[in-house]
Amino acid sequence: MYREVGFGTQSRDLKPWMIALLVVSLLTVVAVAIGLLAHFLVTGQKVEYYHGTFKISDLRVNSNSGQNSPYQLKDLREMSENLVDEIFIDSALNKHYIKNQVVRLTPEEDGAKVDVIMVFQFPSAEPREVRKKIHRILNEKIRNTRALSINASSVQVNAMSSSTGKLTVQACCGKRVVPLTVNRIMSGDLAVKAAWPWQASLQHNNIHQCGATLISNTWLVTAAHCFKKKANPSQWTVSFGTTINPPLMKRSIRKIIVHERFHSPAREYDIAVVQFSPRVTFTDDIRRVCLPEASASFQPNSTVYITGFGALFYGGESQNNLREARLKIISDDVCKQPHVYGNDIKSGMFCAGYLEGIYDACRGDSGGPLVGKDLKDTWYLIGIVSWGDNCGQKNKPGVYTKVTYYRNWIASKTGL
Repeated sequence: MYREVGFGTQSRDLKPWMIALLVVSLLTVVAVAIGLLAHFLVTGQKVEYYHGTFKISDLRVNSNSGQNSPYQLKDLREMSENLVDEIFIDSALNKHYIKNQVVRLTPEEDGAKVDVIMVFQFPSAEPREVRKKIHRILNEKIRNTRALSINASSVQVNAMSSSTGKLTVQACCGKRVVPLTVNRIMSGDLAVKAAWPWQASLQHNNIHQCGATLISNTWLVTAAHCFKKKANPSQWTVSFGTTINPPLMKRSIRKIIVHERFHSPAREYDIAVVQFSPRVTFTDDIRRVCLPEASASFQPNSTVYITGFGALFYGGESQNNLREARLKIISDDVCKQPHVYGNDIKSGMFCAGYLEGIYDACRGDSGGPLVGKDLKDTWYLIGIVSWGDNCGQKNKPGVYTKVTYYRNWIASKTGL
């Protein structure tokens, strides 16, 4: 039987259980109110992008590896980003500052021009003149910095639309949007979505043949031996994403440029660049890797990563899902020992992996990237999967085409 709702008539004193119920109800209301307030405060936040420029003077900068210079562009990029970080973290805008990214560093006669994108987050309804604040802070702080000699009068700041700012940041090379994981190619562990956005699959008549690396919105770099018997661009396509089927995106190959001095079965000059069309739009899932300067060096025992769709064991078939492996660069002194590869290791090659074997590239990984990152989590293409005896065999690590050795050749063919 249902009881009707009414007012009691026996006593007006609140019983203990009633007091407890009221307290719980009151706390629930307060919690809900705080939650709603936090929700509206967070959703009311707007990410804003600002384009800043300034000139570093009184130094010689040279991107041409053939000449010595006190500063390399890579070093100046890191120093500039660190400087802007320090300026805004120690400013009145520190609660709103998210990050900055140098998108262009242009060598000039007596220095370099820096183009930087600065990212902030502000409440949507907050009245302000942010551009003027950012400009003033940059001006004031830069005058007092000792890390770099910067002409304060060269500082300029302009607001950007959210769409333009986001696309500009995405177009920067060597940036990932997912945390680094440590998996293995030959054990079958998978790379997560968007982990290696520069990885590509080169397919001949829609069948995967080789890996490749995205270095611009129209150019790839890969291994020359991928085309030793099949060099007709019209029969090749390239796909992007962490699976070959279905692909995230697919493009037609327009041009294949194999190094002029590559002659199979010799393993030297194992590099090619490939142009595709139409161009890709950079997103979180598709981005270009950075190319190192020709003068850059990567020390033995440095940690590097390879990715690819290759077989999981010698004699196996290529895989549909992208995999990754963490390796170590092996010194030439070790790799040229008689029980390793001896005199087969030439100037434009280097070894990476482990003499114990197990972790290695395999059939179908050829042409794919071997990458390493700097202290700012920017990734550079260090090597191209080239050759090796078997897969994961003891004393037979993978051998990679040295990108720095061919850096000027890449520039001569692509303009990059």
